[in-house]
Amino acid sequence: MEQPAESSDDLRILRTVSLTSVLEREIEALILSGDLPPGDRINEIHLAKRFGTSRGPIREATRSLEGKGLVEVIRNRGVFIRRLSLEEAVEIYDLRSALFGLAGRLLAARMDDAILDDLAGQLQSMDEAAERRDFDTYYPLNLAFHEDIVERAGNRTLAGEYRAMVKKLHLFRARSLVQGGGLAVSNREHREIVDALASGDIDRAHGACWRHVERAKHRMLASGKTG
Repeated sequence: MEQPAESSDDLRILRTVSLTSVLEREIEALILSGDLPPGDRINEIHLAKRFGTSRGPIREATRSLEGKGLVEVIRNRGVFIRRLSLEEAVEIYDLRSALFGLAGRLLAARMDDAILDDLAGQLQSMDEAAERRDFDTYYPLNLAFHEDIVERAGNRTLAGEYRAMVKKLHLFRARSLVQGGGLAVSNREHREIVDALASGDIDRAHGACWRHVERAKHRMLASGKTG
């Protein structure tokens, strides 16, 4: 028996939802890259022209980004890229340290040679970038290293919550890493994490991951710069 064809309304809704999701990812990328910096107002007309669409899907996309905490709507003024207060940044760092510590604990219990080899390769790439003081290369490698640990921990809820926090702290962490030889310092801490994971000692792995985020928080505070 033939299935009924989708109605034109169903197709229109599907196209709208798909377009909104694509625009949400594109605008989020502009925010996280710094092309749309904290405090800037989102210009719907400009973005609509840039992406070749109407303002409606742009508006829907920004509503989703508001739910993620990346933008805020100010009545009678418009939508602005969110600027985190120092107090909120510290609170998020504290939550992130707890989640990353748990990720280390979970991963230590399931480590194998393949995971260890992969993490060791990432350390080497970051060491090379740190020696060159090449922040533009180091930073995405740094993000991928943390993401890899969280993903391999095997807890999807933890991974989702962690990613949301990282997005909010993106600009804070980018600035703090370059303070006082931060690239090399950060990667020494990464090596401590990998050594702890390789040991299979869940308490040691938990502590290494937790301390790394705590130290990153203190580097952020010492930098004297907020988003």
